Amino acid sequence: MNWKLKEKLAARLAREQGHIIYPAGGRTRFALAYPNSYFVGMSNLGLHIIYDILNRRPDTACERFFLPDGRELDEYRRTQTPLLSMETQTPLSDFAVIGFAVSFEMDYFHLLDMLEVGRVPVLASERDERDSLVIAGGPCATFNPEPLSLFVDAFIIGEGEETIGRFMDVYHDAKADGADRAETLRRLSHIPGIYVPSLYGHDYNESGELEVIYPIGDAPSRVERQWVKNLDDFPAHTVVVTDETEFNLYLIETARGCGRHCRFCMAGYCFRRPRNRSLGVLKDAVKAAKVYGKRIGLMGAAISDYPEIDALAGYILSKRLTMSVASFRADSVTETMIRSLAESGMKTITLAPEAGSARMRAVINKGIEEVHLFRAMDLGMAAGIRHYRLYIMIGLPYETEEDVDAIGELAGRLKEYLERNESKGTLTLSVNPFIPKPFTPFQWAPMANKKYIEAAMKRLKKALSGRKGIEMIAEPTKSAYIQGVLARGDRRVSRALYRAYLSGGAKSFSRAMKAEALKEEDYLYREYGEREILPWDVLDMGMKKEYLYEEWRRAGRMETTVPCFDGCRRCGVCI
Repeated sequence: MNWKLKEKLAARLAREQGHIIYPAGGRTRFALAYPNSYFVGMSNLGLHIIYDILNRRPDTACERFFLPDGRELDEYRRTQTPLLSMETQTPLSDFAVIGFAVSFEMDYFHLLDMLEVGRVPVLASERDERDSLVIAGGPCATFNPEPLSLFVDAFIIGEGEETIGRFMDVYHDAKADGADRAETLRRLSHIPGIYVPSLYGHDYNESGELEVIYPIGDAPSRVERQWVKNLDDFPAHTVVVTDETEFNLYLIETARGCGRHCRFCMAGYCFRRPRNRSLGVLKDAVKAAKVYGKRIGLMGAAISDYPEIDALAGYILSKRLTMSVASFRADSVTETMIRSLAESGMKTITLAPEAGSARMRAVINKGIEEVHLFRAMDLGMAAGIRHYRLYIMIGLPYETEEDVDAIGELAGRLKEYLERNESKGTLTLSVNPFIPKPFTPFQWAPMANKKYIEAAMKRLKKALSGRKGIEMIAEPTKSAYIQGVLARGDRRVSRALYRAYLSGGAKSFSRAMKAEALKEEDYLYREYGEREILPWDVLDMGMKKEYLYEEWRRAGRMETTVPCFDGCRRCGVCI
């Protein structure tokens, strides 16, 4: 045991406000684990929500675990110190249940590191009655749990607020009855929204395609994702306050889900239907935040779509607080909202046209036109905001070189518009490869070839190279292709993930795929067939598969799909 590591955790805990510590004994210990750094994990609102729900139960003591930073992780291993909790510096393996919140595919590698350093058997098949039960939730667990199926005993599918309480009730009942591990998992599998991968078989044909998914024993044939019908029933705001987060904000969620039907967006499909919190509940959250004096970070799929955003922004300022948003829809932003952001000290407005040409925006059903971007800039410049950022994807389905050129041309027109209005601000393009995701119309689409992406990036950089005041930033393409495999991977990819973990992590993933006789191109570059069984088909997001496939076809025809509306019955969620 390294005492310096314990002291560092205790010192960080002392800088927090709002954490909860229960006396040892009397409550079931639940480890809420985020497979990334404390800095990133404490910026995740979902972590705060589940932490609060579990610690409000009379039978559960929830403590947090995070991935130690690089050198610190090495020190854990060198000194053979088990991974320790924030609250009481207790080893991970001492917890009855370990729940991972998984938001990003690249964190899969970190999840395995945390189990190893926590002295929990990495493979679910090697855990016995003495070992923790390992579960996972969050966006990645909901969309496609199969690449983690070797390591996780059970997945929470959908929004955890609806399921985590029922999970703990059944878990406690099973323990009270003396049920063994297998029987406990069998009982858990009958909770709506719980997927136990060991209770489902996957058979492949001679061509290596998934042929059938079948339940084992009395496991349900389908697992229905759960979603919160009334958001006001579950407050969603920062619970544990710390300065050591990505933006140092007090987070408040205004709404969940999105009905805009952007064809690439998981959040828009898996968190449908769109729901708003009441203004009164949000005002209460703002009042609770005032004691901390932090800037309010408003969260939601499309903040500017919140119907009472002007009233909320005005209320925040009236309390002498400031506010921030990650991004907003250029076609629904208001003058009041922009002015409130400017008065809050916001220096940069972020917009997400995603594509440079009107043709590509029709393919993805973005619904944003250049006139909306110019209007958002008008509002921003009038409020004194000088800097602008655009989120752009390349390699989208049906994209051509002309569409890549259109990105640079759009950037040029926007920068010229700033200059004509005597603004010396900057324009930053954040450009990343498109990655097809499950349960979207583009789940059937291949990812663009790596050579094409590299050439397109180079082409775009060259087009922008002579333009003063325009900057282009992009993440390394290598990680995007690992994410692509993991996003659409079947449970065979789980074997490659394990092999990569044994031999060095993400940097060994391509070699691990080859060693498992798996071809990355089969997951990246192949267009799936209409009637093909997909690895995540055992999960039910409430949408008809036929609807999603028709949206895929509509993308090729560049046909518009209107947003959700009352009485709509298109996708199946509201039937």
